[in-house]
Amino acid sequence: MKIILESDSMEIPDEVSIKVHAKIIEVEGARGRLVRDFKHLNLDFQLGVDEETGKKKLKVESWFGSRKTTASIRTAMSHVNNLIVGVTKGYRYKMRMVYAHFPINASITNGNQGIEIRNFLGEKRVRKVDMLDGVTITRSEKVKDELILDGNDIELVSRSAALINQKCHVKNKDIRKFLDGIYVSEKGRIVEEE
Repeated sequence: MKIILESDSMEIPDEVSIKVHAKIIEVEGARGRLVRDFKHLNLDFQLGVDEETGKKKLKVESWFGSRKTTASIRTAMSHVNNLIVGVTKGYRYKMRMVYAHFPINASITNGNQGIEIRNFLGEKRVRKVDMLDGVTITRSEKVKDELILDGNDIELVSRSAALINQKCHVKNKDIRKFLDGIYVSEKGRIVEEE
């Protein structure tokens, strides 16, 4: 069944400037700027001002949409909210190295843009992972065997964490017994901690 008009809106904070051009949304804040393309969604994006509060707001509309299209309204707004949080607070993922016997040796390379993992399960092979654009990796000074990934785009930060995690898969062994690897231990924002 088609729904004639379904719409939702969200407030935009004052410290953020936002531009909408042909379903491409550009968000600029204190930490930088992010751009996201929503051309694959059958939605209308409009920038306006809330009459009651006087704040900027983004309105997302779906005309003659099915249930899937109306569900994508909330998804698009969540993505825009992630962009706003990214340019104001930033995203920080923490990862821990887990090992039973052979200590994992990780060295940060390429000016905090890459990591080399050695001695995983005693293997001689060097595993290299390059971070995605705009993501930096550092070792934690306070906690042993902890890596910190920082960036503005939540998707790039989480994908970089996933790349590190996937490099350390245990092959040809019982994974219930061999729990070695590098796992995400905490997800948060950069600004809250500083």
